[in-house]
Amino acid sequence: MKLKISLLLIFGLFIKTGFAQQGNSPFDTTKYGRNAAAGKYADIRGFKMYYETYGKGEPLLIIHGNGGSINNFLYQIPYFAKNYQVIIADSRAQGKSIDHTDSLSYEMMADDLNALLDKLNLKQCYVIGWSDGGINGLLLAMHHPDKVKKLAVTGANLWPDTTAVDPFVYNYVMKMNKIGQDSVKKMKTVTPAIKDQLKLLHLLSYEPHIKLEDLKMISCPTLVIGGDHDVILPKHTMLIAQTIPNAYLWILPNSGHSTPIYYKDMFNQVVGDFFSKPYRKIEGFGKFN
Repeated sequence: MKLKISLLLIFGLFIKTGFAQQGNSPFDTTKYGRNAAAGKYADIRGFKMYYETYGKGEPLLIIHGNGGSINNFLYQIPYFAKNYQVIIADSRAQGKSIDHTDSLSYEMMADDLNALLDKLNLKQCYVIGWSDGGINGLLLAMHHPDKVKKLAVTGANLWPDTTAVDPFVYNYVMKMNKIGQDSVKKMKTVTPAIKDQLKLLHLLSYEPHIKLEDLKMISCPTLVIGGDHDVILPKHTMLIAQTIPNAYLWILPNSGHSTPIYYKDMFNQVVGDFFSKPYRKIEGFGKFN
């Protein structure tokens, strides 16, 4: 199906390209996302959310990106499970979390994650979010500030235009959105799977819409991450970090959007240090240090 192939190019093919010459992709062979011993379903806000838990310690919620799933963090789960109770879920209408209703928004998904934490009787947790997962992390910290102890986001954006997103990527996504809409008009029957793909593509094309004033409501220490050649423009990533009251900024050199994969060791160490060490406000003469 042409529509599905186009979406896979956006969501999955780019991050798997580096493994193409290695035979089986680790994303296809990993146990994460299909581990019966660690996986459960929770009745959350009208659908069954699939999630897996690993390790012991303070809770850490990890949130995947658009069209992704639990297995996208195959390099983070075992690392952080050494010191944390890792909770990672397939977001609504993605992976094993089936939801064929017509609506899908970042706000819905952030509220889903809040409901999952309530279901697990977790009052507060650390949070890692990648791409759309980063957007969900920002919204979770904004709308449910009591739930987030510290937040690390990579490749997140506040709005969907070329001031935030690389123009090539933006134009490609909008083109795919039009192809998808035109293709559906010609179909006699629109399957639930295609409907889900269109919902996800709509998110990429027309959302989110987070105001800078609202971003200032985030009270938890936040690490804002991006690649210097990310699909999210570095200046936009910097704007996010400058707007959040207690934020660090980390721009990785020679990096695109997939920082948790291609820079996995560095990513894990820096995020782990951020979680384990006290946040410090650097002011006055401290800026010379």
